[in-house]
Amino acid sequence: MVKKPAPDATRRSESSRRAIHDAALALVGEVGYPRTTIEAIAARAGVGKQTIYRWWGSKADVLLEAFVDLSAQAAREAGGEPYVIPDTGDLAADLKTVLRATVDQLTDPRFAVPSRALAAEGLVNEQVGRVFVAKLLEPSLQLYVDRLRAAQEAGQVRPEIDPRIALELFVSPLAQRWLQHTGPISHDYTDTLVDYALNGLAPR
Repeated sequence: MVKKPAPDATRRSESSRRAIHDAALALVGEVGYPRTTIEAIAARAGVGKQTIYRWWGSKADVLLEAFVDLSAQAAREAGGEPYVIPDTGDLAADLKTVLRATVDQLTDPRFAVPSRALAAEGLVNEQVGRVFVAKLLEPSLQLYVDRLRAAQEAGQVRPEIDPRIALELFVSPLAQRWLQHTGPISHDYTDTLVDYALNGLAPR
C-alpha cells in the first residue's frame, strides 16, 4: 500500500491566509468597517474564526496586513519593488514614478473600494484612524522624508526645508482629490504636482 504524503501545512496556512486577506478586503468594501466582523471574514474565507484569532488579534490587524500585502502585490504587478522610492539622482523623476504607481493603486477597484471604506471609518472612529495612520500611512510617508533628505544632501533641495512638510505639497492634494472627488486623478496630475512643488523647493 502506497502511503500518501502528509499535507503541506505551510502551503495550507498560506492558502488560508490569502483567503482571509481577500475576504476581509471584500467585506469592508461591501458592508463597511463597522459591519465587518471576524465571524464574517471567517465564513467568507472558509476557515474557522479560531484560525483568524491564532494569527491576528483583531479585524483591524487583519485588514492592516491585507492592505500591506495588496500594496506589495500591486507594486510587483507594476514591475517595481514595494515600499521603495527609487533614488536615480533625479528627484523629480523618482517622485513622479512613485506617485504614478500610487494613482494606479487608487484607481484600482481592488484597492480603492476597501481603502475608501476604511478612510471613511477613520474619520469617525479615532482609534481606527490612529492605527491605520501609524501602521500603514506613516511608514509610507517616511519613505518620502528619506528621499527628500537624500536630495538635500545632494544639493537638489534647499537645506532649510522640512521634508515632512514638503512631502505634503504633492501627497496631500492627491489624497484630497481622491477622497473628496474634487477632481480627476491621473499621471499628468501627479506629474504637475511634482513640478509645482519642486519649483518651490529648489535652491535659490
